[in-house]
Amino acid sequence: MSAQVIDGFSIAQDVRAQAAKEASCLKSCGVTPCLAVVLVGENPASVSYVTGKEKALAEAGMEGRDIRLPAETTEAQLLDLITDLNADSAVHGILVQLPLPGHIDEDKIIMAIKPEKDVDGFHPVNVGNMMIGRKSYLPCTPHGVLVLLKTMHIETAGAHAVIVGRSNIVGKPLGVLLVRKEYNATVTFCHTGTKDLASYTRRADILIAAAGRPNVITADMIKPGAAVIDVGVNRIPDASKKSGFRLCGDVDFEAAKEVASFITPVPRGVGPMTIAMLMMNTVEAARAACKK
Repeated sequence: MSAQVIDGFSIAQDVRAQAAKEASCLKSCGVTPCLAVVLVGENPASVSYVTGKEKALAEAGMEGRDIRLPAETTEAQLLDLITDLNADSAVHGILVQLPLPGHIDEDKIIMAIKPEKDVDGFHPVNVGNMMIGRKSYLPCTPHGVLVLLKTMHIETAGAHAVIVGRSNIVGKPLGVLLVRKEYNATVTFCHTGTKDLASYTRRADILIAAAGRPNVITADMIKPGAAVIDVGVNRIPDASKKSGFRLCGDVDFEAAKEVASFITPVPRGVGPMTIAMLMMNTVEAARAACKK
């Protein structure tokens, strides 16, 4: 029996509708949630992501500050821009699209954003608060995964969650969140240094692939009945596509869905949830600014 395919697109639409409702309430009080999105250079994937975020902001009735800078922009110039956005009371959230050109120190840029405007949840203050369970902006992709699990009634309490990937954006924060008491999962991290990866993935009740390598998880690496969450988005050359490429995840989807109980597709799986949670973080930032 094939796995139930998790429709991340539909679930994300529900989250975005809730964000729009909350934004409308704030607007009635004279506050329009505003997110400044900064893009340096013209990385095709980044341009696509930014365009999606701008569309989501417009649909939710929020203000989007679309700031596009040439790849030659210096680190100092970008830091000056962030200083100005930090000081602008009409801007509630600041998102600098990563990756940045090699001559710009990404850590320095993230550190420059005020924690209360860091709706990506990357600033060390937000990461630290998340780590100890204090209120903070949660990183959007990990938070989106948790919402998918909850919406689909996939039990996390007592479950063994295996995360393949240890990035600061997805793998590490997702593991930290899953071990919180409200989720109560037992978490194993796997990565490029893991020997015999399959011996770990086959024991997972919830298998989360966030390695950034196409089809690294094959059907024989999955425990029958496991829930499989594929965070990977990989571009594969495909001459039959107008774009010249197709998207695939880190999981061999067609084979894996014959083994798993739940599985996310790529696209229309985790990806839409990332933008949806960004909308919710932006609303929360506007609400917090309003209270101040």
